[in-house]
Amino acid sequence: MKVTAVIPAYNEEENISRVLETVMKSKELSQVIVVSDASTDRTAKIAQEMGAEVIALSSNKGKAGAIMAGVEATSAEIILLLDADLIGLTPQHVTDLINPIIYDNADMTIGFFTSGRVCTNLSQRITPFLNGQRAVKRELLESISNLELTKYGIEVVLSRFARANQSKVIWVEMPKMNQVMKEEKNGFLRGFIARLLMYWEIIKAFTFRLPPSS
Repeated sequence: MKVTAVIPAYNEEENISRVLETVMKSKELSQVIVVSDASTDRTAKIAQEMGAEVIALSSNKGKAGAIMAGVEATSAEIILLLDADLIGLTPQHVTDLINPIIYDNADMTIGFFTSGRVCTNLSQRITPFLNGQRAVKRELLESISNLELTKYGIEVVLSRFARANQSKVIWVEMPKMNQVMKEEKNGFLRGFIARLLMYWEIIKAFTFRLPPSS
């Protein structure tokens, strides 16, 4: 069974190598695709140098658009979704996300961080369904029309769809994990504005029209 990691990335030259160092070691993965979402820095070059397949989008499509560009570029039955700014990712985390689907115990797995930083642990407790670290059967992704339009709301839509269709979902603990906050990447003001825009896209995802339940 083919498993592909799809990593959407926008201006992540400071972080992408840290994530790829772990992902490229994973024996379960058949393919690693980094989708540079119209990055203006060295994200694409670094990913390519580290051995990942790179899709460089000419215009910014948002997180969901970048993810679906990666999905369309592979025939894998299982898609592993990872953020490009993770801290503390290990090969075991990757294995734990993938294995329940490989052994057909789940249609989707969702990671949740534990024993990391206080800020990320708190957000995980409040909104665990927003975590971008998950493995998904391809058929689940392809069952949702216009998923590429959901931007930062993609996790909400995937979780809503799985619940509506009674898909098998397993939560996977990811100890000592966290990620770089937007305010740390962009400075407080720009990061705070980016966070507000992200939250707005997430809110809109709760009204996204799902296909009829099967």
